[in-house]
Amino acid sequence: MIQTGIARTQWVAAAAMSALLASCAAGPQPGTPPVAGNPPVTAPAAGAIKYTSSGHAAMDAWRIDFSSRALEAGHDRAIVESLLSGIAPIPLWLGSDMRVASTGISDQAEFSKPIWDYLKVPLGESRISNGRDRLAIQPALFADLEARYGVDRQVLVAIWGMETSYGAVIGNFDAGNVLANMAVEGRRRTFAERELLAVIKMVERGDAERSDLLAGWAGAMGQTQFMPTTYLAYAEDFDGDGHKDVWKNEGDALASAANYLKKSGYAMGQPWGLEVAVPAGFDFSLADGNERRMDTWRAAGLTPIAGGAFETGGADFSQLWLPAGAEGPKYLLFNNFTVFKAYNNADSYAFAVGMAGDAIAGKTGPMTPWPQHLRPLSVADIKTLQAGLNARGFSAGPVDGIPGRQTKLALQGFQKSRGLVADGYPTREMLALVIAGNGGVGVSSVTDGPS
Repeated sequence: MIQTGIARTQWVAAAAMSALLASCAAGPQPGTPPVAGNPPVTAPAAGAIKYTSSGHAAMDAWRIDFSSRALEAGHDRAIVESLLSGIAPIPLWLGSDMRVASTGISDQAEFSKPIWDYLKVPLGESRISNGRDRLAIQPALFADLEARYGVDRQVLVAIWGMETSYGAVIGNFDAGNVLANMAVEGRRRTFAERELLAVIKMVERGDAERSDLLAGWAGAMGQTQFMPTTYLAYAEDFDGDGHKDVWKNEGDALASAANYLKKSGYAMGQPWGLEVAVPAGFDFSLADGNERRMDTWRAAGLTPIAGGAFETGGADFSQLWLPAGAEGPKYLLFNNFTVFKAYNNADSYAFAVGMAGDAIAGKTGPMTPWPQHLRPLSVADIKTLQAGLNARGFSAGPVDGIPGRQTKLALQGFQKSRGLVADGYPTREMLALVIAGNGGVGVSSVTDGPS
């Protein structure tokens, strides 16, 4: 049909208007000239992120490589850039002064101090009284935590006190910078990079803000000191506000710790450990890290040092532990002690948590005095002992200065071979016997294992 001039003019105008509306709905296209009055449209940034130098060549090279891998894995470019833009060397990790750059595991207090010295702070009067005050101030919070997670309140408070003195000392390092330093330092690069990726995910998921990310010297965060991967797996939004704020929100922090302990196997109402008395002539080599039935321990003559019958809340397996050898306190340890070690794998740390929790609940101990007349070994001495035991065929494991379970079992083997009390406790007297039996060979003539 042939249209009249007026109709055709109306049709053309309508078509033009339709095209304009469609163009507005679709939005301007990248690369097209901007419409007057509107800002130009640019394509998203691509390629490697450009950083200002940190002043440390190895750190700059690592950052370029890591951020490229993070982008290739699909992580948010802006978050990666915000995490890594301001990194700089930390003397603790990358300094050349050995008095400052001392970050070995064996330097940590739980490994380097006699246990009676290590316990002075967590069992100090102020730490315990403050813990009791925390329970008294917020009874409803702790009742809710117990009901929701099935973790005894005194345990949560003890860990809170151990980790940050009830939130007072959460660390003032930037988590991204600490973990970057750890990665560049190199001994635990894979671990540090995994934790950095977890930090990126925390912000990507909206669980935390970039500004929240304060950490301690090794990257642990918040009032209960979660590593980023632990945060991703166990952090809780206790108050339901959309964030898992383990830094400023006590409920979130404590709920996160409770969730971690419960999922690690904590059993409410069961002991972590019980101090025991042993009969004369007891075979201390039974303190070998193996769990045995409570009936077995009863048959061997073990009894609660406080008297009465064993009250275990249904726990039927435990191991005997001698934190200071045959002369010191002796404990049966239950599964909850092992759960504490999920937080920190040192026996002394788990012991401090258990003892502090008991003290906060009004149970003091130990009843047996510590054998402070014994002369515990330094980290260097432990290395000498480990090297000597290894050279004699008693496998103490790596020469790392940490008197762990393997070192103590090796020493027990040596003690039994010499007809000595086989308690595995490393003293200067034991060190002298090992070195003498080894022809005087010390650590200097034995190749150290990895630390």
